[in-house]
Amino acid sequence: MEKFEYMEKYGHEQLVYFFDKITGLRGVTCIHDTSLGPALGGTRIWNYENEEEAILDAFRLSRGMTYKAACAGLNLGGGKTVLYGDPKVVKSEAYFRSLGRFVQSLNGRYITAEDVNTNTKDMSYVAMETDYVVGLPGKSGNPSPVTAWGIFMGIKATLKEVFGDDSIKDRSFAVQGAGQTGYYLIKYLLGEDYPDKNYKTEKASKIYFTEINDDHIRRMKNEHPQVEFVKPDDIYSLEVDIFSPCALGAVINDVTVPQFKCKAIAGSANNVLKDAVHGRQLKERGILYAPDYVINAGGLINVYHELQGYNRDMAVKDVELIYDRLMEIYKISKNKNIATSDAADRFAENRIKIIKEIESNYIRR
Repeated sequence: MEKFEYMEKYGHEQLVYFFDKITGLRGVTCIHDTSLGPALGGTRIWNYENEEEAILDAFRLSRGMTYKAACAGLNLGGGKTVLYGDPKVVKSEAYFRSLGRFVQSLNGRYITAEDVNTNTKDMSYVAMETDYVVGLPGKSGNPSPVTAWGIFMGIKATLKEVFGDDSIKDRSFAVQGAGQTGYYLIKYLLGEDYPDKNYKTEKASKIYFTEINDDHIRRMKNEHPQVEFVKPDDIYSLEVDIFSPCALGAVINDVTVPQFKCKAIAGSANNVLKDAVHGRQLKERGILYAPDYVINAGGLINVYHELQGYNRDMAVKDVELIYDRLMEIYKISKNKNIATSDAADRFAENRIKIIKEIESNYIRR
């Protein structure tokens, strides 16, 4: 791929390669936009097919983080680190400490956190070498429960938009992925373990799930036998109220769009649209789409509070505002007669533009 052309087209600021011969660490950090503040985005490990696939993932994910932070009202930009390798093989203390040194070399332009195939223990090793890491044990910790709470709030907003009533009761769901966020989302849909203990308990009428990890399938069947497993290829065509993608991205594409029989799509996966045209196709089919970087911002909001001095109750309350932000984006979509994905982009770009303009004059602080 022509990397400079891609960066110019989508507004990326920086692409940093790094390699450590001792630990085998190899990857890239991509910084998209720092207009609102330092770039924040997690570190994921994936056994990519090739280097180009890894770079493209970093480009797309970092841009998504910029828009996520902007829509969430945070003073952050977007970044992402992707590490190229088999997570079952490469992970070690030295591996993550080496990563921490590369993060530190960016001098605060980029702050990392856990992501796919990394966890709070891994981030503890990273923190031994850098000040620029969040999501640590004893602070905000594992973001998955809070991210899932944001998805739950977003689902309620989506139900309100579709049905005029945001109750989970009597609604059906198909959840793709039950590893981390999807696992907690299913618990919330069953009315269990809400992070906000004052919230009224609701329980879905029917939940289907799919997963490719045998351990996660066994866990779900053991803990929640009432949640019905379906094969991965069958999840798209189920007649449910909400399809919730909670695995990897690009699952809304030319192949899957014609299969959907749901009323709406609302889940935690990043870059769930393979291309912008697929968001418009969902609109044409009358399927409401909750833009991924708006509905899945709970984890980012949670670790942002860590930068301010962490209070879990306050973080959870801020995550619940995802409901209101989605309702605002749905309103823009209706008023402008545009896809919700396009409405979210306008919402994010407008905030970045406004903040840039108000900070254009120098004021010493």
